[in-house]
Amino acid sequence: MSISRRKFIVGTSAFALASPALMGRAQGSDKIIFASILDLSGGLDIYGAPMAEATKLAIEDINAAGGLLGREVELKLYDAQSSIQLYTQYATQAAAGDRAATVHGGITSASREAIRPTLARFKTLYFYNTQYEGGVCDFNNFNTGSTPAQTVAKVVPYAMNKFGKKVYIVAADYNYGQIIAEWMQRFVKENGGETLGVEFFPLDVTNFGPTINKIQQAKPDMVLSALVGGAHVSFYRQYAAAGMNKDIPITSTTFGIGNEHKLISAEEGNGLLAAYSYFEKVDNPENKAFLERMDAKLGANRPTMNELSVRSYEGAMLWAEAVKLAGSIDHDPVWQALRSGLSYTRPSGKLTIDPQTNHVIQNVVLAELQDQEFNILESFADQPPSDTAMVCDLVADPTLSTFYFENGLAAAGIK
Repeated sequence: MSISRRKFIVGTSAFALASPALMGRAQGSDKIIFASILDLSGGLDIYGAPMAEATKLAIEDINAAGGLLGREVELKLYDAQSSIQLYTQYATQAAAGDRAATVHGGITSASREAIRPTLARFKTLYFYNTQYEGGVCDFNNFNTGSTPAQTVAKVVPYAMNKFGKKVYIVAADYNYGQIIAEWMQRFVKENGGETLGVEFFPLDVTNFGPTINKIQQAKPDMVLSALVGGAHVSFYRQYAAAGMNKDIPITSTTFGIGNEHKLISAEEGNGLLAAYSYFEKVDNPENKAFLERMDAKLGANRPTMNELSVRSYEGAMLWAEAVKLAGSIDHDPVWQALRSGLSYTRPSGKLTIDPQTNHVIQNVVLAELQDQEFNILESFADQPPSDTAMVCDLVADPTLSTFYFENGLAAAGIK
C-alpha cells in the first residue's frame, strides 16, 4: 500500500464530516460478504473457472491474515452459466439480498453492462477484472483489466514491424470484438498499414472455412484476432489444418486468456503474438509465491494463470487494502480509499488506481507462443489507461456512469 491509513484519514476528514457514517453493508452479520459472478459453465467457462479459483485464493489469503476489520470474509460465488439474464438476476441478489460489500464479476462487455447499472443503483462497489475495450466511466465501477491503449497499441506495431503492414481482422460479434476491431484499424493506420478485411462472428460459430478462404485470397501479412470463447478455438485449429499458420501468422488480443494455447497443439499455435498485463513467466517474488500457493491448492489440476485469473486475485486484494485503509466496508469510505493514490504490488507487478478513470496504471508484457507457453519478448512499465482518459474525468465529475464506446469510437469522437 503506497499511502498510510493516517494520511488517508487526514486527507478525507472533510468528507467524513460532510457525510455521517452509514450503516455498513452486512454490518449486522459476523462476516463480510464478497460476491463474485462469473461464467463457470457454458461457452465462457474457459475464462470463468480459472478466475473463480484465483478469487477463492484471494479470500483465503485475506482470511489467513486475520480477515478484515476483525471479521471473516465470506465468498458468495455465483455461476452465471454464460447467460446475461442470470448476470442481472445474481447482481440484484448480491446487492439487495446478500448485502455484499463488493461484487467482482463479468467477463464479456455484455455481462458487465448488464450488471453495472444495477450495482451503481444499489451503491455496491463493483470491480470488473477483465481486459476489455475501454470506455467505461462509472463512479462505482473499478476496472482492473488492461485496455487497448495499454496492450493493443503495443502488440499491433510490434507485429507489423515483424510480419508486414497488411492485416486481416477477425473478431467476436459483440461490443468487445466490434470496438477492438476499430482500435486495431486505428493502430494499423497510425503505423502505416492497411486493413484488407474485417469479419465478425457470433460466439457459437465453429465453422471458419469460408473466412479462411477469404484470408487466403486477400493475402495479408498477418491476421489480427479478437475471437472469444470455446467455440472460436476452432478457428485456430482450422487455420492450421489449412496450412495458413505457416504463411500468415496470427496476433491476438484475446488468445491465451482462456488458456486456449493449452487446447490446441504446439504446432497449431507456435509463433502467435499477444500482449497482456500478465503471463506466468513474469519474473518477480510475488508471482513466484502466488504460483506456489496455486500449485499447493490445486496441484495437477491448476490451470495456467493469465491476466483474467491473476487480475481476479489482485482486484480482490486491492479492495481489501482499501477496506483496511478506510477502516470500514461502507461504500463511500472505501471508494475514497481506492481513489486516494492506492497502489498494490502482487503477481503482475505494481497496480495504481487512476482516479480520473477508476482504471489501473499497470505493466504490460508482450509475448510469443512457443510449445504451448508464452515467452516474454518485451515489457512496458506503468502504462496508463489513456484511451479511457480521452473521454472520462471522474475527478471533474464523480457522478458519471457511462460507457462511452458503446456505439463505437466515432460516436465517442475519437476515431
